[in-house]
Amino acid sequence: MLGKIIAINESIVSVKLDVNIYDYDCLISKNVVFKDTDFMNIGEVIAIGNGIMQVALIGEVRNDKFLFGDITKPSFKADCYLIDDNTLNIILNNDAPNTIKLGKSYIYPDYDIKLDVGNFFSNHFAILGNSGSGKSYSVAKILQSVFYQCKSLPFYSNIFLFDAYGEYQRAFSRIHEVNENINYKVYTTDLNSTEFEIISYPFWLLGIDDLCLLMGVTSKEQIPIIEKALKLVSYFSRKEEEVINQKNDIIARCLLDVLFSGKSPSMIRNKIVSILTKFNTANLNLEIKLEKGGWTRTIRQCLFVEQGGEFADVELVIEYLESLCLNNFELSLPNGEYMYSMKDFSVALEFALISEGALNSDTTFELANVLKVRFNNLMNSDYARYFDYTNGYVNREGYINLLLTCPNGRKAQIVNFNINYVDDRFAKNLVKIYSKLLFDYIVSLNQRASMPFHIVLEEAHRYVQNDGDVDILGYNIFERITKEGRKYGLLLGIVSQRPSELSETTISQCSNFLVFKMFHPKDLQFIKDIISSADITVTNKIKTLHPGTCIMFGTAFKMPTIAILDKPNPEPLSQSCDINKTWYIHS
Repeated sequence: MLGKIIAINESIVSVKLDVNIYDYDCLISKNVVFKDTDFMNIGEVIAIGNGIMQVALIGEVRNDKFLFGDITKPSFKADCYLIDDNTLNIILNNDAPNTIKLGKSYIYPDYDIKLDVGNFFSNHFAILGNSGSGKSYSVAKILQSVFYQCKSLPFYSNIFLFDAYGEYQRAFSRIHEVNENINYKVYTTDLNSTEFEIISYPFWLLGIDDLCLLMGVTSKEQIPIIEKALKLVSYFSRKEEEVINQKNDIIARCLLDVLFSGKSPSMIRNKIVSILTKFNTANLNLEIKLEKGGWTRTIRQCLFVEQGGEFADVELVIEYLESLCLNNFELSLPNGEYMYSMKDFSVALEFALISEGALNSDTTFELANVLKVRFNNLMNSDYARYFDYTNGYVNREGYINLLLTCPNGRKAQIVNFNINYVDDRFAKNLVKIYSKLLFDYIVSLNQRASMPFHIVLEEAHRYVQNDGDVDILGYNIFERITKEGRKYGLLLGIVSQRPSELSETTISQCSNFLVFKMFHPKDLQFIKDIISSADITVTNKIKTLHPGTCIMFGTAFKMPTIAILDKPNPEPLSQSCDINKTWYIHS
């Protein structure tokens, strides 16, 4: 027995020592037990001085089960003992169906630290720490161990890893050697790559929100123009004979709006000529002949402005246009059943600008013209190649299946998107677009959570931010995933060196954490504020951790645990620069 309780202040217990402290090796951070009649409280020694030991309560053992938390306090009659091996086994060992060994306990080096795979991957998780502290190693180690150590083969796992720096190719390149049914696939943003498949997203699978991101929408007033363009593109991209009636309706209604706009005849004529020069059909163009009273005139002739300032025969044009309007036709958003390209959308966008009356309002024109300029810049840039899908038509489900299929036809369990070759803004948009694709698909499944997806974001602070998406789109995709995705089987893994730059809503929904060394006061305070189980003793330890050592806590861990992780094999390409090798001349 170490001593007796003399004071209890919230979660801190003061113990008057009855032993010679010099007879014990390094009690600080070791665990002690307070034995009572029905259960044992477990604590961690945080300070010793003047014969008094301060212990922070961390949980209790009832019926040979460890329960984390300090709700129950020991009674003053409870004796304090140094934890024994049997109790330590109850706390540190994990008897879940599928566990993996990650490393050793920092405090008790003879004990392995194991991870409950089911609990860890059934919840959102975050891996945080300074550059060089061991984050990438931990990601590689966890994923390698899932496929190397689990008793059952995780064949149906679907892990989408967004690799900010192209670090993970080496770490997972040999994973199929463990079992031929386990495979790893790489997509790259390197347009010159001959080794890996270049990212290619079918443009027709992009929704309104995706296009808003790509076009840098800054005002809600711009969204209806994009929506109108999307509703039009299916008709402007398909063969005319398939949609001629609908196309006639679309153009005719636009022309009628121009005719009734109240502008001068000359302005109306110029606008209609401009529209029909670019947008026309076999039944609706400037040379279509209209009959009246035994004579014929073309639309162009009918719109001739005479010397008195009036049209030659505008009523005949109006009558003809009204005859082309369909009674029960309404534009609808495409459902992914038709292919169309960036060029097709550009044409539809230009018509949308006209049909929405963009030329009638200077303010609207400026907002709309920005969209046109930005989209044309994208379409004429190298980034357009990432949406130049050349493998024929594919729907959303088919595309996701292709993402998860290796060139040899086998299923891929890990899909790595190497986004190292694009700028931060475009990389952020790509990550959001793919994340929304996966979210929309998994929500649409008839059987909820029947096909779990995991999105792992390296350098997540570049993407998961408190940005303007909520104001413009009404939501942030990562916040939506963390709030709604778990029940559908879409889980998020955040890897970041700057947690204070992350969306607070997103990280607050994470249930499991691996925290490596961090210095920045904002990051330390952020962890303390956002993570309920990160008390002052935990955050103080974070500042002194060695590389490769982390504090693990959350639902997958019985209690906060300091672990020395085993190195992954092979290692990711995330090592720091070695100045001794690169600066000096070696004989």
